[in-house]
Amino acid sequence: MSAISSVERKGPVRVGIVGLGRLGRRHAQNLAYRVPGAALVAACSPLEEEREWARDTLPEPRLYAEYAALLADPDVDAVWLVTPSALHAQQIVDALRAGKHVFCEKPLSLDLAECERVLAEASRYPHLQATIGFMRRFDPSYRDAFDKIHTGAIGRPFLVRSQTCDRNDPDGFFVRFAPTSGGIFLDCTVHDIDVARWLLGKPRATRVYATGTIALHEGLREFGDVDNGVAICEFEGGGLAMFYASRTMAHGNDSGSEVIGTAGALTIGRIPRANRVEILDAGGVRNECTPTFFERFEDAFLAEAQAFVAAVSSVGTSTGEQAGASLADALEATRIGSALRASLQSGQAVTL
Repeated sequence: MSAISSVERKGPVRVGIVGLGRLGRRHAQNLAYRVPGAALVAACSPLEEEREWARDTLPEPRLYAEYAALLADPDVDAVWLVTPSALHAQQIVDALRAGKHVFCEKPLSLDLAECERVLAEASRYPHLQATIGFMRRFDPSYRDAFDKIHTGAIGRPFLVRSQTCDRNDPDGFFVRFAPTSGGIFLDCTVHDIDVARWLLGKPRATRVYATGTIALHEGLREFGDVDNGVAICEFEGGGLAMFYASRTMAHGNDSGSEVIGTAGALTIGRIPRANRVEILDAGGVRNECTPTFFERFEDAFLAEAQAFVAAVSSVGTSTGEQAGASLADALEATRIGSALRASLQSGQAVTL
């Protein structure tokens, strides 16, 4: 196996990134230039244009057109997967079998049985880190909220209201993405599901109900999807979550959460804003919004990468711990998201 413990490691964690689309390029630049202890040594994409970008932008990585070839590289300690959702499960399994630590963008899989298969396989490799990219856990504001809840600042938390709302794309990217996205709840709300479970102490979901509408993108109807969806999730022990997802915001990315407890409440990102500048003119008082989730969670993506590399470096020591969302966390997010999709399609509540 190529992955080694920190006891043996003398140099940085050598990472190979797989997938160099719009998000993959952001991750690649973070790993190459902004993550201490990491060395981006390889990049993989079946597309020549993406490999050309890597050749021009990254610090001389070895380039691969085939994932199997990257996995066979003995100088790669960890793989960073930013690939289509349908590929995630098998790619994680292949990475673990090759002795590589693995970070994978969400979701673990759109198929619950595939999630369970990955967990069973990962149990054979307890010395390898396997993390799923729910980056909001690393956002400074969400971290602060988590810490305040953990210390009892709002009493016992029992309700989370959370939303993921993207700026409208008139070019119809989400319509073209619909055949493989899993639908709005598995693509967008999966982040809010993970946040709700994380902030409420990881309770088990018991029942969900979802509905939605198509406000702008009629092309989604063919795939049983909507461009605006709302949902309710009930948890064991009386916890509740309310979710809203949208692909049609006019003002920009508007993602945030509210947590209500027995002794208070707190909000994260209630007003979407690019910075703290307020503009006062004839139209009133306003601020500029974060245009996309890249800008909103830029710090979180970086902190997530730093935490994963630190966790890989500490494997085999007493400080080694899980970095971010585990495979089990990701399985639960897919379980709930899949139930929401089923509820949307049937019009009925779904018991888990």
